[in-house]
Amino acid sequence: MPEVLKAPLVVEFPFTRSLGPVQSAFLTGLRERVVLGVRTVDGRVLVPPVEYDPVTAEELGDLVEVAPTGTVTTWAWNPAPRRGQPLTTPFAWVLVRLDGADTALLHALDAPGPAAVHTGMPVRIRWAGERTGAITDIACFEPYDGHRAEPTGHTGEFEDPVTGIVAAARLDYTYSPGRAQTAYITSLSGRRTVGERCPSCRKVYVPPRGACPTCGVATSEQVEVGPRGTVTTFCIVNIKAKNLDIEVPYVYAHIALDGADLALHGRIGGIPYDEVRMGLRVEPVWTEGARYPDHYRPTGEPDADYDTYKELL
Repeated sequence: MPEVLKAPLVVEFPFTRSLGPVQSAFLTGLRERVVLGVRTVDGRVLVPPVEYDPVTAEELGDLVEVAPTGTVTTWAWNPAPRRGQPLTTPFAWVLVRLDGADTALLHALDAPGPAAVHTGMPVRIRWAGERTGAITDIACFEPYDGHRAEPTGHTGEFEDPVTGIVAAARLDYTYSPGRAQTAYITSLSGRRTVGERCPSCRKVYVPPRGACPTCGVATSEQVEVGPRGTVTTFCIVNIKAKNLDIEVPYVYAHIALDGADLALHGRIGGIPYDEVRMGLRVEPVWTEGARYPDHYRPTGEPDADYDTYKELL
């Protein structure tokens, strides 16, 4: 049995959202070094502001400027900052209630060590040198023993308000495919496709999962399938994916390999996209050094009868 595989993986995409009038004013204010909250029906000032009252669910819009100074209400020390966090040196995560606000704002506090941080300590905002209308316009908080700042009375009206934001969402993790899929991936490196047979229902699953999804029993008997198969269903892709060197339109299909009881997916090539059809018989096309088929192409055989693959749609 080969060693179980594992590899670092990253899921990353830009998250784009539009802003309503309250969030637009808050982020535009940060760009202009102004902190705005919103007043609730019972008179509390919420920072960061929300668009609906958390108690009554009424729409909110009464913007109130608060001071850039405040008080730490609670904190936790971060000895090893991660990529993308506000500071690259150890810092404290703090909840700060800004002067004039009734709720606390989460951000980083630049401090020399945990001994220098305590609940109740006065702090102020350290503004970023370049501001674009994002929470990162607050670079961090810093200890402050001076006079408390006073709001300027800003109304929340700005020229060129921020109407949307794009935030990078990213997840770094280590993926291990497990025993069954490790064997499957290892077989692909030899241009073979191997599934596993359920000892109860006798179905062959490709890719194998280590257990039968129908019977719930473990699977271990390996069965080589294919290499040819049948297109069961398909779609035509018209939007080009980033970093994927495939011209659109192209076809992505579910393919039932001969001897398998579960269809896997693959790209169909070697045929005009508008001629791909259910029942089309296909075979894998490998490229030099690849660990999996580049695409599947027609074999030239007659189309498979619908009854032979109808249970695999």
